[in-house]
Amino acid sequence: MTQNLAETFADLVIGCGRTYSEMDKLYLVNRIYALSGEEHQDFPTGISDKDILQVRDQLLQTAVANGKIEDSLTDKEILGSELMAFTVPKPSTVNHIFWEKYKQSPNTATDYFFNLSKASDYIKTKAIAKNIAFQTKTDYGNLEITINLSKPEKDPKAIAAAGRQASTSYPLCQLCMENEGYSGRLGYPARAEHRIVRLPLNHETWGFQYSPYAYFNEHAIFIAPVHRPMHIDAVTINNLLSIVTKFPEYTVGSNADLPIVGGSILSHDHYQGGRHEFPMAKAQVEKTFALTDFPGVSAGIVKWPMSVIRLAGKDQADLVKAAAHILDSWRHYSDESVDVRAESQGTKHHTVTPIARFIDNQFELDLVLRDNQTSSQYPDGIFHPHQDVQHIKKENIGLIEVMGLAILPARLKTELAEVVKFVLGQDNQMADYHRLWAEKLKASFTGNAQEADDYVLQAAGRVFARVLEDAGVFKRNAQGQEAFDRFIKQL
Repeated sequence: MTQNLAETFADLVIGCGRTYSEMDKLYLVNRIYALSGEEHQDFPTGISDKDILQVRDQLLQTAVANGKIEDSLTDKEILGSELMAFTVPKPSTVNHIFWEKYKQSPNTATDYFFNLSKASDYIKTKAIAKNIAFQTKTDYGNLEITINLSKPEKDPKAIAAAGRQASTSYPLCQLCMENEGYSGRLGYPARAEHRIVRLPLNHETWGFQYSPYAYFNEHAIFIAPVHRPMHIDAVTINNLLSIVTKFPEYTVGSNADLPIVGGSILSHDHYQGGRHEFPMAKAQVEKTFALTDFPGVSAGIVKWPMSVIRLAGKDQADLVKAAAHILDSWRHYSDESVDVRAESQGTKHHTVTPIARFIDNQFELDLVLRDNQTSSQYPDGIFHPHQDVQHIKKENIGLIEVMGLAILPARLKTELAEVVKFVLGQDNQMADYHRLWAEKLKASFTGNAQEADDYVLQAAGRVFARVLEDAGVFKRNAQGQEAFDRFIKQL
């Protein structure tokens, strides 16, 4: 007795919890036949014991062999996404189930949605598992370091084809609501299996989804209902606090709203968060101060490489007002002695990266002071990774890294392996931009060959700590801390 691959996939889809009648199943099998051209191939019955992703991948191979799609990453991603969409309920059903489960508890609802997003392969768990992750001990606590290997490389065929493709502006960006169920195209990811939970948030209906290439546990994204630029103001603070009220197990923050100090997508207003305790949350307040106009809000400076003010209190409205006061003050504050300037030639330079948590029945809000100036000495940014550490990290320092989780480029996997060879005195092909750093490592290395890999990785982690110090507007020295005190006093 044999069972064809389309029927096996259909059985696995139904096993995922979808409700199908016999007629629905017949339609599903015929649809899979049409997509893959698989109708003339038989497979052993035992294949039904396989993972649904394995069967999907076999269908993709079959589709290529039968000429249904090109043997390209793009075509296989689009068809794979369409196949996995069969396993996911329609958007209205997902939303209904989510909010029914929310009545039990927020965790029950997010567990359902997170597991659904993983099972459908919208969250690329197998790709994420390739990432290199470790911790590095520093004066600020243990920083979390990730070398990001999960995102696929660009397909040369797709790049060439995209150049011949007529331009389109739908969806406007990868954070727009229109990505839900979008089939994808050359140069734009397939999202047929993607679902978004609608979230009421201060008189708007926002979207709640997970990141396909998560950097931490339950890496969530909260997206504005319309395509509008990032902005930081009292509404932002209120939204963040409202989200952690709805999901008290989550940390939620926003990238800054200015180039250089902002994240990678400034064109669409959004926040990020998840069920993860970041290193910055573990950092202690090293100096407290009073905000006389807000007696119900405690305030202090956090021991952190960047310049962080931590507010705490039980009243959301008071916390929003206190944060808005600090933000407004910072946007107009200058201190030439430490190169802090609110604006130059009419261009504003100051904003904050805000992060909200709900701990011990009260709100906790971190405001990270940001300044996006450039200069002839630091053309990439005065408060940006300086050139001597850009061999490890030269990209913008966004929300996730501000909180102490490094997202280092994939190139470092092979490059650091060559640094290890250099440290051990072996033949190597080390990039020249690592040489000064590597020579210092080699001069101080006293371990054996088995210890060299960890030695170099830990050294890279310490460079990330320096990267965060570069991004700090008030440096961790006497001059910088005195300047920080001056800003605090004028609040």
